Formats: sequence, C-alpha cells, structure tokens
Amino acid sequence: MLSYKFFNQLPKEAMYIRETVFIKEQGFHNEFDDIDAKAIHLIIYIDDNAVGNVRTFVDKKEPFTYIIGRLAVLKDYRKLHLGQKLIQLIETKIKKSGGKKAVLSAQCQAQKFYEKLGYVASGDVYLDEHCPHIHMEKILL
Repeated sequence: MLSYKFFNQLPKEAMYIRETVFIKEQGFHNEFDDIDAKAIHLIIYIDDNAVGNVRTFVDKKEPFTYIIGRLAVLKDYRKLHLGQKLIQLIETKIKKSGGKKAVLSAQCQAQKFYEKLGYVASGDVYLDEHCPHIHMEKILL
C-alpha cells in the first residue's frame, strides 16, 4: 500500500534514502546541509517502508518560488513511477503554501524525466561535485 507523509525537519528515513542513493550509489559527498533544517521533507512509503523522498523550501531571491531538491528513490523501487508521484505531491504542497513556481537543479541524466513533468531547462550545464546538472523550472497552475 502506498502512503506518504510531510515533515518539517529531516526525518531519519530521508537521511537513510539520501545516503544510500546519493552517497553510496552516486558518490556525492556534500549531501546534508543547513537547508535540511528549514525545508519541508516528503517521504513516500510502500507497505510502511520508506522508499523515496524529496524536499522543498522557499527561494528567498524570488517571490512565490520554491526550490525542489534531493529527490531519491531506493533502487528496488524504481520503475514504479514514485519519482513522478513525489513531484506531484510536493508541487501540490507548494501550491497550497502559495507557491507559483518550482525550480530545481536536475542531474542531466534526469532531464527528460523532469521535462515529462512540465519542467523547462535553462542556462548552461554545470557541475555539482562531479555530476553535470541543469537548472529547470515550472510555472505551477
């Protein structure tokens, strides 16, 4: 059974998922930051097992804009469209909070995934640690 929960602080389930996906699988080092303390975190569960997460927070530079990040799904649960579900749920939360636009820094290998969800790439490709990323955004209607 699929369920989800929002948190106002970084839950241990999100720490485990992010450590597994971003540090152990993908080789990132700087996974946790000060933003975790102020972000809204979303965990998705299958049969009470935490299997995916994402976070969002207000962009202080641009009114009505939220930054989405740290989207991760454990390997055994990929191909179940949970990433899409996480984005849809976090966008709904953003809209309910008064947000009009979502922006994110996508790994280039995930660009097409975000494009299918209505995000548009802009700017040049840049490296975040060792990995190519691109800025993407979407107007939330």
